[in-house]
Amino acid sequence: MTELKINRRTALRIATAASAFAGGLPLFARAQAAWPTKAIRFVVPFAPGGSSEIVARAAANELQKILGQSVYVDNKPGGAGNVAMGEVARADDQHTIILGHIGTLAVNPYIFDKLPYDPKAFTPVSLLAKVPSLYVVRPDLPVKNLKEFIALAKSKPGQLNYGSAGNGSAGHLAFEYLKMASDTFVTHVPYRGTGPQLTDLMGGRLEAAAVGAPAVMQFIKTGKLRCIATGTTQRLAQLHDVPTVAEQGFPGFEMTQWYGLLAPSSMAKASIDKLAAASARAIKEPAALKLLEGEAAIAVGGTPAEFAKFIEGEQQRWKPVIARAKIKPD
Repeated sequence: MTELKINRRTALRIATAASAFAGGLPLFARAQAAWPTKAIRFVVPFAPGGSSEIVARAAANELQKILGQSVYVDNKPGGAGNVAMGEVARADDQHTIILGHIGTLAVNPYIFDKLPYDPKAFTPVSLLAKVPSLYVVRPDLPVKNLKEFIALAKSKPGQLNYGSAGNGSAGHLAFEYLKMASDTFVTHVPYRGTGPQLTDLMGGRLEAAAVGAPAVMQFIKTGKLRCIATGTTQRLAQLHDVPTVAEQGFPGFEMTQWYGLLAPSSMAKASIDKLAAASARAIKEPAALKLLEGEAAIAVGGTPAEFAKFIEGEQQRWKPVIARAKIKPD
């Protein structure tokens, strides 16, 4: 009888424990699924008005619908993107993310002797978009295409100026790449962001620039800027009459900017996975596609593993270009 009572008590304890454990699983799952529990801060490490902000807002608008929380874009320029990267690398609130970029991920590691952050402090989430680099000039410059611009630059070595969003920016890289390919000398004038350099370009204080398509398409369409070449491998539908750099005597030339989503490595893996799935979906939503395609930006999406592999490939591609151009930070 005693043995029977013990067995019954033991069985009751086991059943109670099993019930509690089983009941706890949905609670744990719900806790994981609950992320995000507050607004998400989406940091853009550059000044407003450039391609980065357009891509970020296209993604943010759809992410907040999918995730059920507000996603707000916070522009934080400075130090070629290093200021924002350093801040976000240290963020541990589980609700701060940042827009990764060709400059901060494939350029800065090779032009700065010491970065204010460890690149390993970030987890790649998803490659959001690729943005064609457009080579533009102010409309009163007496050139109609890239060949004529190169001829003018060769006739006045160092006398023409081109602007960029800053040393080590995508525009800086793009124009130095063109200078090497065409063996020309055009003076670089760095600015603190795309917006300020476009103001000076349209104001006649610069002759040229290489800028992501979203930031300049409206000015090209209204005649405030003239596009003399695209950095894509094929002509853009939005600018079907503008030849690529490759078509104008430089076979194999390609230059596109790219933007992807990064999270601090402190963010929980379950949250990373949820954010990655949401990001890949968000950038392909009709509203996002309409916004991006209207500006010639190409939506990508993808997994964390794919983005990590892409970053590694871009670093290997641009490291020798940076060394040859002797690109240095401000």
